[in-house]
Amino acid sequence: MPGPGFDFQLLHADGGARAGELETPHGKARTPLFMPVATQATVKGLTPEEVKAVGAQIVLSNAYHLYLRPGVETVRKMGGLHKFMGWDGPILTDSGGFQAFSMGPLRKVTDDGIRFRSHIDGSEHKFTPQLATANQEGLGADIIMCFDQCIAYGATEKQVRRAMERTHRWAQSCFDVHQTSPTGAATGQALFGIVQGGIFQELRDESARAISAIPFHGYAVGGLAVGENKEQMYRFTGQVADLLPPDKPRYLMGVGSPEDLVEGVARGIDMFDCALPTRVARNGSLFTPEGRVDITKSRYAEQQGPLDETCDCYTCRNYSTAYLRHLFRAKELLGLRLASIHNLRFVLALMERIRTSILENRFDAFRREFLDVYQPADEAARQRQKGQWLLSRSG
Repeated sequence: MPGPGFDFQLLHADGGARAGELETPHGKARTPLFMPVATQATVKGLTPEEVKAVGAQIVLSNAYHLYLRPGVETVRKMGGLHKFMGWDGPILTDSGGFQAFSMGPLRKVTDDGIRFRSHIDGSEHKFTPQLATANQEGLGADIIMCFDQCIAYGATEKQVRRAMERTHRWAQSCFDVHQTSPTGAATGQALFGIVQGGIFQELRDESARAISAIPFHGYAVGGLAVGENKEQMYRFTGQVADLLPPDKPRYLMGVGSPEDLVEGVARGIDMFDCALPTRVARNGSLFTPEGRVDITKSRYAEQQGPLDETCDCYTCRNYSTAYLRHLFRAKELLGLRLASIHNLRFVLALMERIRTSILENRFDAFRREFLDVYQPADEAARQRQKGQWLLSRSG
């Protein structure tokens, strides 16, 4: 049964890096943290027990997808999202704004919401701030997100400003609805506001001040990791985090590369989510302390030991690298599952090590040591992959 409401305690800071603790109706979570993505009430291919075993404290589900299928009312009748998916820990849901926006020509944005056609059957729907909030309240998540207007990378300053100002109005509407709803704030459910503003410094400042003026339970940095380069992402993340209330959690949306997690924490971020660890795992790309490797390469055909000798995940404790490569070459589903387990454990273990280093006042040293060894994916390749993924979300 749900317990007390939402709270955040900042326990220690080491420079800009922070260690804290979230309290939610479904348990506590230590920050900084990473949330595996359970888009349709499941982390693809894994059971809730397996997700918990790799160290996940919170998972993220998508209100857009669950609204379309099986429907918010169905989930509510089944006892809420926690019971429906068999996960007894905290859940965060996003509003569905990004998904509705990514419908491309199948959507139309107006001042009162986004009208779109379902990617499943073409039926027409409209999300408003009020409906997006009610949907998430109906799902019963511990943390829900404001409805915001996402804007494509490369948009003009005028276009970004228009979307940002709309996002601010929608944020106030979401807050007002949530405050008066019997299934919202009264139940201990937290609502986070989202800062927008694209890659324009003045707009980011303006948005951070406008959103933080509304007393949300936490604040998110949105509209990054959508095509800008890493230097830009890091710069705007730090800029926004410096303007957010220090006593509230800060969430960088859609970021999950190991090097980005380290750099995000350095800039004061407490929470992250991304489908990247499991998405690349299903394509045979696995994390190691030195960077990503392609498990299908011939060099791994006869490697007897685990892929990562330092990893304590189920995959590395029980199977050889050669066997894992064989599963991928044979197109066996077990390969996708074992790779997903490994990548999630790598990321979640990294967050545990980051937190320990903060509490021991040695985060800067940890950061240098990690980045000296870990080689990020090629930037051009990363941008191509991101573009392909964004295109697939809108098709």
